Amino acid sequence: MVLDPVSQEQPPSKPAVLLLAKRKSLSGAANILIAGAGRLFRSQTQHSLLTSKRQDFHSELLRLHQNWRLKKVGKAIIGDLSFKSAGSRFWHNGAFEVTKTADSEQQPGDGYKSPLEITVPSDLEGRSYIHVCIKSDSENAPQNGSFSGVGNKLPDDLHWQQKLEIAQNVLFCKELFAQLAREAVQLKAPIPHLVIGNQIISQVFPGIQLCVTLCHENTIDKKHTDTGNGVPQTSAVLEHSLHQLLRALHQNNLNPSTPHPVTAPIGVSKKRRLAGAQATGKKELAEFNQSECLLEKILKQVRHMVLQNRVCKLIDNLTCSMPDPCILAHWSVSNQNLQSSVKLQIMSNSYEQIGRTPLQLVIGVDQVKGVCKDGRVVTLSYEEHEIKNFLLTQIAQHQVNGIQAIAKVMGWQVLQSSSHLGVGPMEKIGHAAGIMLISPSGDRILAVRNGPDSHTKVSVQFPRNQQSITESKSDVIIDGKWDNLWGYFKEVNVDKMKGRNLLNKIELLMAALTH
Repeated sequence: MVLDPVSQEQPPSKPAVLLLAKRKSLSGAANILIAGAGRLFRSQTQHSLLTSKRQDFHSELLRLHQNWRLKKVGKAIIGDLSFKSAGSRFWHNGAFEVTKTADSEQQPGDGYKSPLEITVPSDLEGRSYIHVCIKSDSENAPQNGSFSGVGNKLPDDLHWQQKLEIAQNVLFCKELFAQLAREAVQLKAPIPHLVIGNQIISQVFPGIQLCVTLCHENTIDKKHTDTGNGVPQTSAVLEHSLHQLLRALHQNNLNPSTPHPVTAPIGVSKKRRLAGAQATGKKELAEFNQSECLLEKILKQVRHMVLQNRVCKLIDNLTCSMPDPCILAHWSVSNQNLQSSVKLQIMSNSYEQIGRTPLQLVIGVDQVKGVCKDGRVVTLSYEEHEIKNFLLTQIAQHQVNGIQAIAKVMGWQVLQSSSHLGVGPMEKIGHAAGIMLISPSGDRILAVRNGPDSHTKVSVQFPRNQQSITESKSDVIIDGKWDNLWGYFKEVNVDKMKGRNLLNKIELLMAALTH
């Protein structure tokens, strides 16, 4: 008997049913995973709420080690606040000690308290800043202990990061002041620099001093301290410049110039390396070795600031006191620390096209260069009267040049013109300018003199036969041909003339004399 397999027909496949079954299985597994993740998230949230105010000592120590240099000395953990890794050569080591607080185990309801306890040196406690001010001899300077408060201390619950930053700032200010004091003692100036306690006084210009004071206080409001003692407020620009100069010094100490070749000594500049090949003399070699210190650099910047303020105030005063002509000042926005420039436009209202005098003042450290309209460069000192003398002279020349332009339009001929008159009364300040014109018909002569102190004087000259009949005639001169000669100049009262400004009055006078 033989059994043969019999093939059975497969049932028809239903892909939709299989798809629904797979979706149901996957959704069930996903719900299980989501429910478990939700329980884990809730558990972690509750745990973080319970332990947010209860930090672990080792986690805090790790966070401290990420921002500050730490090392273990025996059983103690010592940190470093100094800038030695940034190139500083200050004597203070800036060490602080890290310990574990005794009550680090806190209850969840207690207030926050870090498990780390930071102990900084006593001389780095409190707050410090550098008080920099520019004062005159008559003003009061900060006294040697007026800013050193020892009453209130920093809050005990201050975070360790803020506490270390404040202590590091104290160390930085001490290093900056020590560097400036050392340079002030070593520098040889015409007027010696004074170092008295925590104060450095340097002479900027005659009658103007720079006062740098190391202020170490424990109070929080330093602006109230400045104004309460009647002391000028600190200059934020100069204080920031001092910080930048010290950080640049650190950078130069850390990264000296690369030697070429590699066997050459480190720190030799390129000019000194090429000195042998270029046969440089001893004097030039000595100049290579000379470098400006921090105090010299900040004094140059202070001189420039004082000179810039002088020029600005002088221009404002001239603009307010002299309505005619109009002075427009355009200060350059791309100035440097030791150089700035201002462009002046001297013009008369309603005569901007023919009466305009451009002028530029380049303000340096201890001198001002004036670039005139014709390209001449005049070098002036830091004295205010010299700058005022130059500006008033340019204003007088502007008036004369404007009158000359009007005469050209109206057909008058210029007989003589001078920017610096050598006749007449001497001006107390500045130089007088003058011009002499003759009418188109040749029977009128107009003379104008403009000076900073004598102001404007206008005179008119007529022939003798056109002068007033009431004037007495000479009995000696009988022939009438002598009456054609020019008579005396008669002064015109400019203040009583109609017109918006001097050029308008001269224009009206020329029109009246022409007809």
